Amino acid sequence: MRLIPYDNISLFIENAFLRSGVSGGDARICADILITSDLRGIESHGIGRLKMYIERIQKGLIEPVSKPQIIRESPTTALIDGNHGIGMVIGHQSMNIAIAKAKEFGMGAVAVRNSTHFGIDGYYPLMAVKSGMIGMSFTNARPSVAPTFSTQPVLGTNPIAFGAPSDEEFPFLFDAATSITQRGKIEVLNRKEKPVSEYWVIDNHGNPIQDADKILQSLLEKEAALLPLGGAGEVTGGHKGYGLSVIVEILSSSLQSGAFLSALSGFDEEGNETRFRVGHFFFALNIESFLPLEEFKGNLGTLLRELRSAKKSPGKERIYTAGEKEFLTEMQIKKGGIPVNENLENDLHQVEVFLDMRPFQFGKK
Repeated sequence: MRLIPYDNISLFIENAFLRSGVSGGDARICADILITSDLRGIESHGIGRLKMYIERIQKGLIEPVSKPQIIRESPTTALIDGNHGIGMVIGHQSMNIAIAKAKEFGMGAVAVRNSTHFGIDGYYPLMAVKSGMIGMSFTNARPSVAPTFSTQPVLGTNPIAFGAPSDEEFPFLFDAATSITQRGKIEVLNRKEKPVSEYWVIDNHGNPIQDADKILQSLLEKEAALLPLGGAGEVTGGHKGYGLSVIVEILSSSLQSGAFLSALSGFDEEGNETRFRVGHFFFALNIESFLPLEEFKGNLGTLLRELRSAKKSPGKERIYTAGEKEFLTEMQIKKGGIPVNENLENDLHQVEVFLDMRPFQFGKK
């Protein structure tokens, strides 16, 4: 395991996108979104996904020059066709549109179709938070999750992200898939050669699978499925995760007449790779339309501190609120560097060689 300064990683990501035909401004957006994921300790959506983006651009599955187009618009809403550009660029532009509408009219909502993977979901609510607003972001994804009482991967991991500013050092930021886990975390475990929890994934007979490499292959072959948040069945609330996932699917496809469920597989009937046609939904709410921003920040800060002061379980030293762990992780990684294991390092070298980049200067061990 090596620790690499985060600015070195960020520069490497930016250069990789530039070498792939992405403009300077868009490459910086991509680098910022991926590095934000790593800084916050979310390894599944950081530099570990760089190779995937570059490969998809080279295959023509993602357009390197993103040209999102507004199809329909009102003072508070917009419908955007991403035209198969880079999801991170499309998401960044779409949330900026939502924020601009919220500044003028109190709220802004933007639905997107024909986009691609847009990185860490929580990045977009943070954009709203930095503008003194509440932000929400949703996206559908390729099928990998079984509905309650099914073994067939039909739904995507379909994350929900919600952010709000507080009077503390960090905002409240909830960012989670509506499945127990997601493919990226299994990819991380596979690189680390570690087993997967027995409660995360089932085969097409309903039996648990724990071998990460086998799971990734079985997901491609539709012979395995991730479980919804809450797990199998209804006893532990699996139907709730299932229901939340469907809500995300509605916001990410029905409003924009976009692709959903099996149409997001990335393959046609003959097994050839196709464009993903992912959908997103962004929402910004101007707090000043309700009360002064500082008053809201104080209200939320008091709420969060009361939560953290609750009686602790035996043996537990601390209660966290959403976004706190990631804030602490970010401070630590900025000082020490981003951890990169040997398998991930090999992936970075493959990108480097493929794009004929200058040798990557790794940081301290």
